Amino acid sequence: MPLWPVYTGTNEPHDGITELPAPPPWRAFDGGPVLPVPDAAADTAAVSPDRTHRAETYQATEETVELVNAALYLRRPLLVTGPPGTGKSSLVYAVARELGLGPVLRWNITSRSTLHDGLYQYDPLSRLYAARQEAAGEGRTDGAADGSGIEDHLRLGPLGTALLPYDRPRALLIDEIDKSDLDLPNDLLNVLEEGQYEIPELVRAARLTPDGVTEVLADGTDERVPVVRGRVRCRAFPFVVLTSNGEREFPPAFLRRCVTLHLRQPDDRHLAGIVRAHLGEPDACARSLIDRFLSRSGAGDLATDQLLNAIYLARSADLDAESLDRLAEQLMPYLGQSARSDVF
Repeated sequence: MPLWPVYTGTNEPHDGITELPAPPPWRAFDGGPVLPVPDAAADTAAVSPDRTHRAETYQATEETVELVNAALYLRRPLLVTGPPGTGKSSLVYAVARELGLGPVLRWNITSRSTLHDGLYQYDPLSRLYAARQEAAGEGRTDGAADGSGIEDHLRLGPLGTALLPYDRPRALLIDEIDKSDLDLPNDLLNVLEEGQYEIPELVRAARLTPDGVTEVLADGTDERVPVVRGRVRCRAFPFVVLTSNGEREFPPAFLRRCVTLHLRQPDDRHLAGIVRAHLGEPDACARSLIDRFLSRSGAGDLATDQLLNAIYLARSADLDAESLDRLAEQLMPYLGQSARSDVF
């Protein structure tokens, strides 16, 4: 029997992703040559204290576990919505750590982001400059390539890297998709549906190489990966998490191709678990702050990181009971007021 759930939400790393059943026939991919997933420990950005802490302390709800597994089984993107501070972007780090999906690839969306940005970046001006240096006899003298080839001026983006033919899924965070222009969700449809894309510059260059293979830099690494005849097709569909603060509506066709998870503000039991994961067992002061937080959070102007900031500061200050109570009253509205980060 297939393993369910593959992602358990226990924050204990395991190799269960290898027991994932075959994809639905309409979501099977066969890209190649097959690439091993990079080791997360080899990537210094992925193991920064902030990201490691997020992955180790994330508190998944039962609904979160079920919908993450649905996305993994169906090979579909997971659209995560909810107010700031509910853990939308932290989720992908927790899943990647538990299932051994390597360093998380991250694409931060702005109003100027385009599909091309996510797939690859190519700098024709630097290539022209390198070609001129070579023509002028100023090429390298160490036996290395002169740098006038396309592959030396092209790097895959986070989406383009996630769709390489890895032997197990890569984890990709497309953060704050609702900040994009109106066209980007529709532009993503075909790439995420087909699991493949084409790099026209490499398609043309492939005619000049005997086997049609070009090695280019992947996102987040200095390692080169092979691209065959300018076309990239995934083998294991990546675990794609798109986050949204609910600031806009998405096209029905886009929503139909996603598994949707809505994260709500945590209740008192969930908040106690979050505090326990980050700061240890909640004491009387922490429980008082949790109660104050819950009484104010309905206004929508507080995020969970503010609660953690308040508890940490209250515990760190050597204050008497009266001063501590007064500090607790004052802390909540001001700590991290404009913060939008997900810390649990």
